[in-house]
Amino acid sequence: HTCPASGPIVASNPCSEYMFLDDTACNLASANLLQFYDRSARHFDVEAFEHACRLWTLVLEISVTMAQFPSKEIAELSYRYRTLGLGYANIGGLLMTMGLPYDSDEARALTGAITAVMTGIAYATSAEMAEELGPFPGYAKNAQHMLRVIRNHRRAAHGEAAGYEKLATDPVPLDHASAAKVGDLGTNLVAHAVAAWDKALSLGKAHGYRNAQTTVLAPTGTIGLVMDCDTTGIEPDFALVKFKKLAGGGYFKIINRAVPDALRSLGYRESEIAEIEAYAVGHGSLAQAPAINKTTLAAKGLTEEKIAAVEAGMKSAFDIKFV
Repeated sequence: HTCPASGPIVASNPCSEYMFLDDTACNLASANLLQFYDRSARHFDVEAFEHACRLWTLVLEISVTMAQFPSKEIAELSYRYRTLGLGYANIGGLLMTMGLPYDSDEARALTGAITAVMTGIAYATSAEMAEELGPFPGYAKNAQHMLRVIRNHRRAAHGEAAGYEKLATDPVPLDHASAAKVGDLGTNLVAHAVAAWDKALSLGKAHGYRNAQTTVLAPTGTIGLVMDCDTTGIEPDFALVKFKKLAGGGYFKIINRAVPDALRSLGYRESEIAEIEAYAVGHGSLAQAPAINKTTLAAKGLTEEKIAAVEAGMKSAFDIKFV
């Protein structure tokens, strides 16, 4: 809690990613992580990601004064504490594309490093804005508490197992060793995470912070679809095969685009990838199907016209029973 001198944490938005003082709100923005990953070079552009985090922290700070709030109290306190909600989406798609199991030490370490970079850069940017515009109005009486929170985050980014201040439960520190197993990509991300939190603390000591809170991890359910993400916020993929409803009726069946990339990362040949993709999505045809095909349907008494109608409906059907 960065502002305990102002009251306890009691407020939450409906999805519960934002937890802060009562009668406050934060404006959300999420970055599609896969946009920063070069599939062919197997490289995550951390510098571009840092630039995006810095830019969007500025945008969200500006939009605090542009927002509309449901009550005078929420408007007043949101202006006073200037809480932001920068986050990301598609971590599941990124890990899958890289060929990393979602439930692995390496995936957790990379996710931790990316999150640490994002939040560290956001707080460092917030401190830079405080140098120009002054810290948020509620900062003065919470300065010692907020700097304690930042120091604890910095310790975690450095991978320290002990030394945390005034915490009932110590956090899980950033796993430098597991990130290094991914190679230069993981090592580079960790180095940037450490540097970001060093900067966040040093600038904050000098200038304070413009925002009492800068980042959250939102579910990004609906907006993730608009952003063309394969997966939502921090969640894994819910299905390898997806169905898109067509405007004219029926469905279009597609495989998650991260699957072919994941298979390439794991060393599969293109011919094997094509076979796996066809197996997962289905062929959308009765031809050469083992049980229900044109021959078996004809044996059941279906006419050529009816069989042709069934074949025509295969591509857009949610399930064969719906044809």
